[in-house]
Amino acid sequence: MNEKPLVSIIVLNYNAGTLLLDCISSLKKSTYDNMEILVVDNISSDNSHTNCKTKFPDIKLIENKKNLGYCGGNNVGINNAKGEFIVILNPDTVVEENWLEELFLAYNEFGDALYQPKIISLNETGVIQSTGNMIHVFGFGFARDKGKKIIEKKEQIEKIGYASGTCLFTTKNVLEKVGLLDEFLFLYHDDLDLGWRAAQIGINSYYVPKSKIFHAESYSLHWSAKKFYWLERNRKYCLRTHYSKETYKKMSFSLMLVDLSVWLFYISKGFLGAKIKAELDILKNKEIIDKKYFELENKKTISDEELIKEFPDEIFVPTNVSEQSMNNKFNSLLTKLSKKMKQKLN
Repeated sequence: MNEKPLVSIIVLNYNAGTLLLDCISSLKKSTYDNMEILVVDNISSDNSHTNCKTKFPDIKLIENKKNLGYCGGNNVGINNAKGEFIVILNPDTVVEENWLEELFLAYNEFGDALYQPKIISLNETGVIQSTGNMIHVFGFGFARDKGKKIIEKKEQIEKIGYASGTCLFTTKNVLEKVGLLDEFLFLYHDDLDLGWRAAQIGINSYYVPKSKIFHAESYSLHWSAKKFYWLERNRKYCLRTHYSKETYKKMSFSLMLVDLSVWLFYISKGFLGAKIKAELDILKNKEIIDKKYFELENKKTISDEELIKEFPDEIFVPTNVSEQSMNNKFNSLLTKLSKKMKQKLN
């Protein structure tokens, strides 16, 4: 009998092709030897899920009858998981052999929380994708050090804003307290929402640098109008549901200035339609937003003021999304407004 706790690894698949096979193959080489692998498929048309089951017959394959998105698909996996510990893992990743042991070492030190490893580019040698994700006061989420070269240095486990959904390690106990992924979000900002909800009830997120995985980046949407729509829609949803009405009112003028900048950015990228669609979605789903708002307000044990103190003043925007000069101007605005907001709320 294996004395190690069972870990359920959920790999959500949607037309990942051979990347899925590479992911499962790397999991099979893990030195941690008590895991179940659940591949949840969102009606792929490339046979990647059936090919995976053929090559790895011991995996558990769950075939959804429709595309439930990132949130709904992973929730299916969580609800079918037998393990005390849960990992949500993207299908376009490759893990190092000891990745899971390092996450357990962090868990043994910090207990119930949300954890992420160091995420390195699979396509660009020695390039970082995330050393922990952060929440900005105006609802933007970003990965630290994205695009930077890896510098060998001593790194410690550290508290972050939220654990990346690319690879998220936690326990069923945490998910029972925080709740599952919010299916209204469908995809994008889902990990930010989860980490923010956890922080509101005193559950932290941590970056574990000695645990390493490699990620091929998005193989489906890239930086498209569709992706920008989901990012903006879900940012607005998180702002409306996570902040108290009092906090949101105090932020209203600053949010208006930030929103004006976002409108200009979307217009410059030719994504005006995506921004309009995001705004209309928020308006027409007021009932859903209000219900979520009251649910979160009733669970909160940590105030907005306390959480905002830990939010960074700047965000990181990759240069393949926006030119550096535009990034600098936007960050200058965000920094000024963020600092003013923190002073106003204290």
